[in-house]
Amino acid sequence: MISTAGEYRKAQEELRQLEDRLHRLQDGHAPGDKGFTKAGVRKMIARLHEELGAYEGNQEVHADPA
Repeated sequence: MISTAGEYRKAQEELRQLEDRLHRLQDGHAPGDKGFTKAGVRKMIARLHEELGAYEGNQEVHADPA
């Protein structure tokens, strides 16, 4: 779970790297080839999106004391 701004920035960078990796995999292989690797990368991307969203939501709650 992301709990600091530093971890948040690190997760954003990891997300960019994974998205780049996925694009390279998709460009370099025919559909169905290396499907597990593509699926694994997509799963890691989804997990990071969830963690980033949870952190952002938590920051909004703490920023808005109303």
